[in-house]
Amino acid sequence: MDLIKNEYQVILDRRSEHAEGSYTSYLFEQGIDKILKKVGEECTEMVIAAKNNDKNETVYEIADLIYHTLVMMANQGITPEDIEGELMKRAEKRSNLKKFHQVNKNS
Repeated sequence: MDLIKNEYQVILDRRSEHAEGSYTSYLFEQGIDKILKKVGEECTEMVIAAKNNDKNETVYEIADLIYHTLVMMANQGITPEDIEGELMKRAEKRSNLKKFHQVNKNS
């Protein structure tokens, strides 16, 4: 998760710097519609690469999807910690479900 948090911070920095020639800055300047279009494109490209059973291309497209998702998150004020918290809640539910399904064989 540290790598994701570091990349997210770089994205936040690019948003505030408005660096000329920065692709990230360009995405923020274009707004949410452009950002979401890129998320959709990258998602589709990832699906196609996986369908083609091309591991290297799939990894490449997953990385693109993660990057564009992080840009969307920054634009929407969603942090990696928000996602981490949601994943932790889900992990707790799985843990509770396992406890619920355990059968006491002594009864």
